[in-house]
Amino acid sequence: MFIKKLKIGNVELENNIILAPMAGITDLPFRIICKNFGVGLVCTEMASSKAIFYGDEKTKKLLDITGEKRPISAQIFGSDIESMKVSAEYVSTFADILDINMGCPAPKVIKNGDGSKLLLNLELVENIVKEVVKVSKIPVTVKIRMGWDSENIVAVEAAKIIENAGASAITIHGRTRQDFFSGKCNLDIIKKVKENVKIPVIGNGDIIDGKTAKEMFEYTGVDGIMIGRGALRKPLDI
Repeated sequence: MFIKKLKIGNVELENNIILAPMAGITDLPFRIICKNFGVGLVCTEMASSKAIFYGDEKTKKLLDITGEKRPISAQIFGSDIESMKVSAEYVSTFADILDINMGCPAPKVIKNGDGSKLLLNLELVENIVKEVVKVSKIPVTVKIRMGWDSENIVAVEAAKIIENAGASAITIHGRTRQDFFSGKCNLDIIKKVKENVKIPVIGNGDIIDGKTAKEMFEYTGVDGIMIGRGALRKPLDI
């Protein structure tokens, strides 16, 4: 009933179950394992746009997709528009979908204004998405959290901006940056995002088994789900 094909831009996925990009975890071997379990889309670990811009070979290795079944999404992060554009052009040469990370809560990422820190500057969010979409030859998706903290819940506004800027889909994690991974995922916010945009919305957060996957689909009406930490216990066996 809930598991079905999902189209993101001009890319059709066999199903709407997606593996979340996780730094230090979703490397090439792990992605291949998860793909063999039948996941509809895998995503690389997030790669720094500035590192790509400067030709860092170690960073490029994070984006190695040798031997993987298509389709494949590659995720980049950054707040500098020029390096994001260069990275988008580079990723467009080998991936099927380009994902922009605007939700990472890690201190080493946000200290440079990247990841979830961007949710405090929606004008920059808009400009980044617009410019990346212009140069990308593949569909662009964006992953966000519901806001920076409880005083700055901007998911719905951000989602509308991202849609209008040309993104083909959006993933929403129902926590703020302040929450990190504590507390419970806020399904109400995910539901509101789904109700306010026309592009596919992918729900993320606390999906660890069939029951929680069904709850995400049923309560929020999302088009697909993204599984992160739940995949570490028993890769995508839901």
